[in-house]
Amino acid sequence: MRVIVDSHIPHIQGLIEPHAEVLYLEPGDITRTAVKDADALIVRTRTRCNADLLDGSRVRFIGSATIGTDHIDLDYCASRGITVRNAPGCNAPAVAQWVFCAIHAWMQACGIAVPQGLTLGIVGVGHIGSIVARWGRALGFTVLLNDPPREMAEKTDTTEMTDTTEMTERTGMDLETVFVPLEELQRRCDIITFHTPITREGQWPTWHLCDQAFLDSLACCRLILDAARGPIADNAALLRWHGDVGLDCWENEPDISRELLKKAIVATPHIAGYSAEGKQRGTAMMLAALNDLYGWNIPIPTIASPATGATQVTLDGIAASYDILADTAALKADPAGFEALRNHYHHRPEYQ
Repeated sequence: MRVIVDSHIPHIQGLIEPHAEVLYLEPGDITRTAVKDADALIVRTRTRCNADLLDGSRVRFIGSATIGTDHIDLDYCASRGITVRNAPGCNAPAVAQWVFCAIHAWMQACGIAVPQGLTLGIVGVGHIGSIVARWGRALGFTVLLNDPPREMAEKTDTTEMTDTTEMTERTGMDLETVFVPLEELQRRCDIITFHTPITREGQWPTWHLCDQAFLDSLACCRLILDAARGPIADNAALLRWHGDVGLDCWENEPDISRELLKKAIVATPHIAGYSAEGKQRGTAMMLAALNDLYGWNIPIPTIASPATGATQVTLDGIAASYDILADTAALKADPAGFEALRNHYHHRPEYQ
């Protein structure tokens, strides 16, 4: 059996070898020719797993050590009997850390001393958005939540629930959780941060959700953050917008807009989730998936830091845990090095 692994996935070398032949390849070297004789792939978002890559191969398992799956053609994989596993929530605390470090940097630049009086809007309340919401409330922000798919799902799940403890345990929500329309965020929020997957179809597509019309409808928003997926925000529209932006995800990565890079108060090379603990969780979830699928007994490392994030937070403490402006300076100094900065990033510790 042959397994191909993206060589930039940490904490994995030597663990699969007792059970299979393993090839560690650069993302650009994971090609149709390379995977032809592979049975399984362990990849990141830079590898597009579709018919162009997989036709004619014997691949029957794809593991993505990342939270998203928009780089994988799930319909194609289902039609070919290819099992797909990803790592939902593995880097959620790290992205929340990025969000509040970005907000802290913006507040300092604007001379805003405390969060009280600021309204934070969160679009997408999954693993990451939930931590951002919890930390935001604890820090003193007024927090507004928008997530139509989750709102509909939670209404369905809780229709027959009468016990509040059961509701919290099953949904991760309490009775104070209220979802509001996107228009209310546009009307009330000083800061809006996006944490959705990227979708083009369906009832709530997120492709260019933050477009010119969205930005034109903002009443008092002064900061837009995108640490989810680049195409959620129309980068050309962001460049024209009068407010401030903080971006970790960009359209057309790694060939990002130099003009938008110059405008951004915080700008990083798609590394918001690149914590040491997040990478450990992602790898652990891939190893567990291999064990489950093939009946192997690969030892799964224990990660001391919980994926739910810190329970007690201060804004100064979060800001001290990660120098986001150093990463910003590095990208602004070398935008052509976007991919190298990302691939060779020193995985930072999460906020504890």
